[in-house]
Amino acid sequence: MKKLITNSSKSKKFYVTTAIDYVNAEPHVGHMYQKVIADVLYRWNKLILGEKNSYFLTGTDEHGKKIYESAKKAGKNPKEFADEMSKKFKEAWNLMDIHANRFIRTTDEDHKKIVQEMIKKCKENGDIYLGEYEGLYCTDCEAYYTEKDLVKGNCPIHKKPVEKIKEKSYFFRLSKYQKFLLELYKKHPEFILPEERRNEIINRVKEGLKDLSISRTSFDWGIPFPGDKEHIVYVWFDALFNYYTGSGKNHEHWPAIVHLLGKDNAWFHAVYWPAFLKSAGLKLPKTIFVHGFLTFNGQKISKSLGNVISPKYLSEKYSSDVVRYFICRNFPFAEGNDGDFSENVLIERNNSELADKFGNLVARVAGLIEKKKNTPGKIKKDVIDQKLFSKLNLKKINEYYNNYEIDKALNEIFAFIDECNLYLQKNEPWRLEGKKLNKVLYNSSDAIRIISLLLSPIIPRNTEKINQIFGFENKSIKKAKPGLYLPKKEIKKEILFNKIEIEKKNIPKIQTQNNNQKNTQKMKTENKEKKKTPEKFEGIAPLSEIGYKDFAKIDLRIAKILNVKEHPNADKLLVLDIDLGFEKKTLVAGLKQYYKPEELIGKKIVVLANLEPKELRGILSRGMILVATTPDKSIVSVLFPEKDIPVGSKLS
Repeated sequence: MKKLITNSSKSKKFYVTTAIDYVNAEPHVGHMYQKVIADVLYRWNKLILGEKNSYFLTGTDEHGKKIYESAKKAGKNPKEFADEMSKKFKEAWNLMDIHANRFIRTTDEDHKKIVQEMIKKCKENGDIYLGEYEGLYCTDCEAYYTEKDLVKGNCPIHKKPVEKIKEKSYFFRLSKYQKFLLELYKKHPEFILPEERRNEIINRVKEGLKDLSISRTSFDWGIPFPGDKEHIVYVWFDALFNYYTGSGKNHEHWPAIVHLLGKDNAWFHAVYWPAFLKSAGLKLPKTIFVHGFLTFNGQKISKSLGNVISPKYLSEKYSSDVVRYFICRNFPFAEGNDGDFSENVLIERNNSELADKFGNLVARVAGLIEKKKNTPGKIKKDVIDQKLFSKLNLKKINEYYNNYEIDKALNEIFAFIDECNLYLQKNEPWRLEGKKLNKVLYNSSDAIRIISLLLSPIIPRNTEKINQIFGFENKSIKKAKPGLYLPKKEIKKEILFNKIEIEKKNIPKIQTQNNNQKNTQKMKTENKEKKKTPEKFEGIAPLSEIGYKDFAKIDLRIAKILNVKEHPNADKLLVLDIDLGFEKKTLVAGLKQYYKPEELIGKKIVVLANLEPKELRGILSRGMILVATTPDKSIVSVLFPEKDIPVGSKLS
């Protein structure tokens, strides 16, 4: 997949937009996913490019038949209904610390003027004409479909019946732009990401394009069509131009670097939008990034889930930082795949990573400073622990952020957090005094400063708390260098991330009144017999000693070996860099006498992925490889799974 690099070396400005949400229903976790990612990208680029050169737009889509009918059902006029619903989206994003430079509404006066101006420009270019349209229309999509598009007579997205509509309409000559669009996709493959979505669009465009109806007469909730009061502007022509309207004073931030949107909006953005812009004489955005959908706790997001999926519910139950972190950590956004917003996985991520790893690191260092009454002073650069800071790959983190691989950026950051925790364990500052103590506390505090800076786009509230505890000044990526910490006079320990208990659901016992006593007695007899003759194999514990719950804790994953080298400090160990799909790790394994490095590179293996990191002869190993061995270890064989099993697959 070719990716767009958005860092300062390639672009002097960064402008990110999200899809603007229909106000026919309340905000939910699916909307929130996209907005969090946009906010993170914006905050990251602000660290690199500065506030003036970074811009973020989101908002609400308030015209069209869908809104008109929703308002009618609610017994309100469309504007009153839109005002109420738009306010809910604003409030939801504030709760999640999503702070755009502008929250645009398609009912804003400046937007109405822009849309009418663009209609006139397209008309002057010969791309708009009056005709009559008859077609199959989905109100939820605000789009027409052909018979071929339908699934059992229903809309392919909403699975609802479409209606046949016939009306006079102004048309946009979309068919004229087929060649232009195909050339655009070929010359600029980064225009549509990821690759899978680009290929889908290309194949559909190659089939041919029909002219597009861009006005409506059957209802009046929309922007008046210039020069014809009987018509209003089609909602998609209206909505897409929000990105241009909201691009800052005198459109200083146009064109957008990236439009983030769900896959149901891909066609409108990748086909209609560039054609409209070309006709109107405006520059095209750099990238249309199409992400997947989310389910919630394994269920499709729907109105029946109610408040459970609302950002308000999630932010109050878990805090905005925990939710933001889970979204960025758990979903490989750059791949564009669907995902499940699992509360249990969120809790596990919070407990094992935010609380145990990062939170514990901050608390230990702040607690030691407070207890020892030893605030580390500014030290000379030759006392900085270069070995510790060499474990932080800032260049790679920057590349990951700018290629939308936020999950991989977090892998790198948390690998460094593991190194910092190991640094404390090895140096045992609780046993030190004087200069040695001062050195360890300074390096640990400085590492926390840099980590806090790198995590600030994702968990802004807690990183700001860290800044206040230690007295950090963290506003630019230029500060991500060791030795820049100016210690605060007084530091006090504070717990940042509390562990969360997984709610246990009451499972009813299914019993029959007549047979219950008999079954209980039978089970007791069977258990006694099992205890007398335990099922036992040579070198293996009795099966009765291993509980299901213990086994369920083990996370076995398919991984691919990227690189193998000999351990510099051990004769029998190899160092392996592996890819788990969602994460890259380094493992140390005793395989040197059984395999040459070239025999392992590129192979798929099975890895125990959820082990605590362990230092083996100076290198941190973050997992174990599954092998088969004979009792005397004369034969050790790595288990290589089938080639067609995807990397990251879980064994169960």
